[in-house]
Amino acid sequence: MKDMQTHLEKLRVEAEECELISRLATNKVKKELFAKLAAHHRTLADEVERTMKESR
Repeated sequence: MKDMQTHLEKLRVEAEECELISRLATNKVKKELFAKLAAHHRTLADEVERTMKESR
């Protein structure tokens, strides 16, 4: 379970970093790409969190 918590935290941090890059990007394609990556990381983190709660 501790391993899953570590991965969850990593996914949340990566989502935040992608969101920041998206906000700072001046290139439209890069902005959209990193926004999608941020959303994807958030979705993965939500799935990990849901799985952790179900396995308790």
